[in-house]
Amino acid sequence: MRSFLDLPADTPFPLQNLPYGVFSRRGSGAPRVGVAVGTLVLDLAVLEAEGLLAVPELKGAHVFGSGTLNPFMAAGRGAWRAVRARLQDLLAADGDDALRESPDLQAKALVPQREATMHLPAEIGDYTDFYASRQHATNVGVMFRGRDNALMPNWLHLPVGYHGRASSIVVSGTPVRRPLGQTRPSDDAPPVFGPSKQLDFELEMGTFVGVGNAQGTPIAVGEADDHLFGYALVNDWSARDVQRWEYVPLGPFLAKNFATTVAPWVVPAEAMVPFRVAGEPQDASAGNPEPLPYLRQPEPRALDVTLEVRLETERMRREGVAPAVISRSNARNLYWSFQQQLAHHTVGGCNMRPGDLLASGTISGDDEGGYGSLLEISWRGERPVALPSGETRAFLQDGDRLIVAGWAEGDGYRVGFGEAEGLILPAREA
Repeated sequence: MRSFLDLPADTPFPLQNLPYGVFSRRGSGAPRVGVAVGTLVLDLAVLEAEGLLAVPELKGAHVFGSGTLNPFMAAGRGAWRAVRARLQDLLAADGDDALRESPDLQAKALVPQREATMHLPAEIGDYTDFYASRQHATNVGVMFRGRDNALMPNWLHLPVGYHGRASSIVVSGTPVRRPLGQTRPSDDAPPVFGPSKQLDFELEMGTFVGVGNAQGTPIAVGEADDHLFGYALVNDWSARDVQRWEYVPLGPFLAKNFATTVAPWVVPAEAMVPFRVAGEPQDASAGNPEPLPYLRQPEPRALDVTLEVRLETERMRREGVAPAVISRSNARNLYWSFQQQLAHHTVGGCNMRPGDLLASGTISGDDEGGYGSLLEISWRGERPVALPSGETRAFLQDGDRLIVAGWAEGDGYRVGFGEAEGLILPAREA
């Protein structure tokens, strides 16, 4: 699939990708929907105004100029597919010439990414974070309960999750301030209040809900693809010392609600079809219990997406040292798929809405190089990570910059997810 645009050979944004985002032209202009192609952003509000995206599936609706993806998400899978096919036709070397043969239209509709300010891609009404990586759940269980009792009794029977805080979700590049909270450094002393000393990242992927469901009407696992709009990178920042003290009996609270970073680009679910792969068997063949009928999903369940975490300290920036890769994992390490997460989320009657975000929870691989949090990489701080600058990290320090990246490799092309990046700022005074 070749574009009339001069796209770099190794671009993460070829025509096979075309991820959606919300952007504004730097210094002027209201936010609007665009897609990334090569080093450019294609302004869909401009194409829509020109009548070039009037596919029948949109039924005359204008969905790209409102500064959020929610109206397009709500339009449904038929519209998502039709618009995607139309965009590929307009951008193809041998496709519709309406954009290719109009330099004036190109000047209006194509914006260099370096001149675009990215915003949250959707109005996120609700956010749910799951705990869907078996290796991560096992690692944490071993740390705190021992190897013989690592997984809780429910873990292999349902996708465990908790309700997050949508208001503190931020787009990549937004600084993250170290949170304050209660911690209990010693079991024989009262708690203290102050900045978290064990600030951590969580390597995750998320999916945005497109079409929702009526309250009381579950979404079947076999119908979940009609409701999942696309995928994005997520970093659910965590204050481990605050979490350890507060999480009993109702789970995460202040340790998780101060910031969650998402990448600005949402890769369409349709672009991920070639990268669906078999997940870990959920039956006796692998010694696992078979899920209850509402969670049974035929293969392929997983996504083959390489995930990478890079850490840059203040000293590394000052000395010109490149960010260090401290983890490389893969989304195929999720035991519970996004479709199963959605089916479980709604089976009791919960209604989802366009723009709702489901995150996977930390995605950890089978070896230390693929662990998805510093809690695991440093094993509760007992084995600090050595960095190229000569520094070490057990947990994140002020001035550290953490970058999550991801991509899928196709036959001669790459589907990139952009980056979810954040710089740690000092805590405010208590």
